[in-house]
Amino acid sequence: MEEDLFFNDEKLKEEILRLKKEREAIILAHNYQRPEVQDIADYVGDSLGLSQQAAATEAKVIVFCGVHFMAETAYILSPQKLVLLPDLRAGCPLADMITPDALKKMKAKYPGVPVVAYVNTSAAVKAESTVCSTSANSVQIIESMQNRRVIFVPDENLGKYVARKTNKEIILWKGKCPTHHKIKRESVLRLKKDHPQAKFVAHPECRQDVLELADKICGTSGMVKYVKQDPSREFIIGTELGIIHRLKRENPNKEFYALEEAICPNMKLITLDKVYRSLKTLTPKVTVPEDIRLKALNAVQKMISIT
Repeated sequence: MEEDLFFNDEKLKEEILRLKKEREAIILAHNYQRPEVQDIADYVGDSLGLSQQAAATEAKVIVFCGVHFMAETAYILSPQKLVLLPDLRAGCPLADMITPDALKKMKAKYPGVPVVAYVNTSAAVKAESTVCSTSANSVQIIESMQNRRVIFVPDENLGKYVARKTNKEIILWKGKCPTHHKIKRESVLRLKKDHPQAKFVAHPECRQDVLELADKICGTSGMVKYVKQDPSREFIIGTELGIIHRLKRENPNKEFYALEEAICPNMKLITLDKVYRSLKTLTPKVTVPEDIRLKALNAVQKMISIT
């Protein structure tokens, strides 16, 4: 295959935008993506919000700059569209910690207990679940269940956080997001000492001893709203540091401090060059078998109807 050589990012961006128009495509970037990838995206946001944006547009091609389960969710909601993930190696260790077979065994152990699957799961796991949830609505989803007991997969830290907010008995799975679990209490305390006026905003996938230090606990979309509305001028951000780029862009008069250990290598696999090649070749494609897609869609739609 003939190599395309670009001497600078500006020329590469021009080619991406040209191909995007030619392919009738939309480019979606998760909040954790590289700054230059966020800058060429039509929408930047969280995984479910991006998939909903894609479903609402007339674009024929979705270029999902995120990780594999996110591209799957876009396909679940928009099977008539071509969904591309510029690097198929961009997976999610948390999503990989639960498989459909493992979930089936757990369901057999607790017959009749509904399963709430965090959106950070594969389509096949969603298909084995009763309903999906996000970091923002997990409490509401679990409270809506008629059962006293609920299985929650796969993030144990998020599940423990939710358990403190509800009277339901939550059966947890031993899964963790490595990026959020790496955030140390000592690192937060050090930043708080260096920036005593800064508010600490933490993702609920963090460990409990980290969440105890937070002024606000919320997912990425919640963080975007919170720092915009809060009158404070300084914030310590307790999630993957890629979101700092968006926060600075949307709040130029505020200061944001990242926890340097909070980096997801999978989120950094997608580059401008890979976005260009994906648009040029219309690969790599992400699809979901129709029987799995329909079951997973049911779990996603139940969540949307509840919230």
